[in-house]
Amino acid sequence: MTQLNQEKCVACRRDSPPVEPEEVGELHTHVPAWDLISEDGISKLDRVFKFNNFQLALDFTNEVGNLSEAEGHHPRLTTEWGRVAVTWWTHKIRNLHRNDFVMAAKSDQIYLDLTSDKA
Repeated sequence: MTQLNQEKCVACRRDSPPVEPEEVGELHTHVPAWDLISEDGISKLDRVFKFNNFQLALDFTNEVGNLSEAEGHHPRLTTEWGRVAVTWWTHKIRNLHRNDFVMAAKSDQIYLDLTSDKA
């Protein structure tokens, strides 16, 4: 399997299949810091990223936002002082798709790149 953060999102339609439970387990090993949650019966990936200040949190939010626009796949982002909560799921299918794991991995990479520059 390729590194998830090197993959591109594929176009999703309403009839696109969600990832199977076995695949969720396999994909989750590539993004272990993410929690698998359920909200209103919808499976989602959720993670809180921590920062030393608001500016870094805002920079991260903007980077994830730019990536989301480029990939055509958008998360829920909540930015606060010192933290950003990111939640990925595929709105069209109301479930998890491989794209969500790809974007979680890309979000992790943004975080590593951003925080290693500020260490």
